[in-house]
Amino acid sequence: MPSRADITYFGAGPALLPTPVLENASQALLNYNDTGLGIAEHSHRSQYAADIINNAKADLATYLDIPDDYEVLFMQGGGSGEFSATVYNIVGAWVTRKKAEILKQLGAQSEEQANQEELVSALKKAVDTELKLDYLVTGGWSLKAYQEAGRLLGPEYTNLATDSRTVNEGKFGKIPDESTWKLSKDAAMVYYCDNETVDGVEYPKFPEALGPDSNGVRPIVVADMSSNILSRKVPVENFSLIFFGAQKNLGSTGVTVVIIKKNLLPPACPQPSPALLRKLGLPVPPIIFSYETVAKNNSLYNTLSIFDVYIAGQVLKKLLATYPDKVDGQQAVSNKKAEIIYKALETYPSIYKVVPDKSVRSRMNICFRVTAGDDTASTEAKFLKDATARGLTGLKGHRSVGGIRASNYNSIPLTGAQQLADFIANFAETQG
Repeated sequence: MPSRADITYFGAGPALLPTPVLENASQALLNYNDTGLGIAEHSHRSQYAADIINNAKADLATYLDIPDDYEVLFMQGGGSGEFSATVYNIVGAWVTRKKAEILKQLGAQSEEQANQEELVSALKKAVDTELKLDYLVTGGWSLKAYQEAGRLLGPEYTNLATDSRTVNEGKFGKIPDESTWKLSKDAAMVYYCDNETVDGVEYPKFPEALGPDSNGVRPIVVADMSSNILSRKVPVENFSLIFFGAQKNLGSTGVTVVIIKKNLLPPACPQPSPALLRKLGLPVPPIIFSYETVAKNNSLYNTLSIFDVYIAGQVLKKLLATYPDKVDGQQAVSNKKAEIIYKALETYPSIYKVVPDKSVRSRMNICFRVTAGDDTASTEAKFLKDATARGLTGLKGHRSVGGIRASNYNSIPLTGAQQLADFIANFAETQG
């Protein structure tokens, strides 16, 4: 039986965790801080839990240089839960802003002072004629987010601003030129997935089309960064909201992190009442998906998995200790690892075909096909079998697309990337 040291795991998530973090966590599960109780047994209302949450928030802010006008939330429901939560909360924020505009037009100082029939009628008209959520669909996960928005609101409120399949023969693997994006005027939000885990597509940088307008006003940009967060510098100030599941680069499955600008939270922007949302024909969010509720309770409105937050906090502490220059140091290593693996694949073009276009290749999820003698299926099966024999595991592609996928997350060491590159070369040279 192989030991942990014998395996380099390239699975897409849950992903490999640093061994020192797991060793600390195993002790914490038995006896946390010499309390005689394991961390999973302490109340989420305890001071221990509050300290773990606050320390993780502070370390994340330090590592990513998150400005002070943002809040960090720990939630549950994964990225798929955030597909829904972003819709509920961003639409609610749009209604609050639109209500303020209409109250001013009506000459009312507050909702209570306004003629309710006039207010609701004007708001309903605005919802029907102006409310749009823009989606940039570049892979399977942004497609699911777009579909969920249509399911919750109705397709008339969503705008497919771009779809990569239209420029790549019906498949994902490219990002259409920004000049072709059909962005809505004053969209409630523009949503995109920064790194598509299944399809191996990553935005090279923040899209220029989503920058501020001539008056310096930025659109409300929402990004799913589940599979590349902590791997490169993020211009947080360009976003109103960033979310990511922990199970790729941050920790274990069970916690989802939201970085949200405070101008989307009370007191700047309280959510509309459920009664008003119902009058407008808009969905009322489950309270556990309410950002303002989660923020008000420091992520402890309901029972949060403190153990999973502890794991995330330990990963952050390790990153900060490893890289004095914080995320910049990790970015240099991440780029180097990706370069090593892609170079090995490109050296043998008759055997390996990288799936996405070179301009948008992911550094985190390296997707490719393996073919020898016009037989892809058996060649890939042999590739996976031989790789496993060498301790290189988790390389099978997503079930929806097949092929090979090497997930090059932060926990993969430089030596691990080199081992995979060496195997790629050796395997190719043995194929007649």
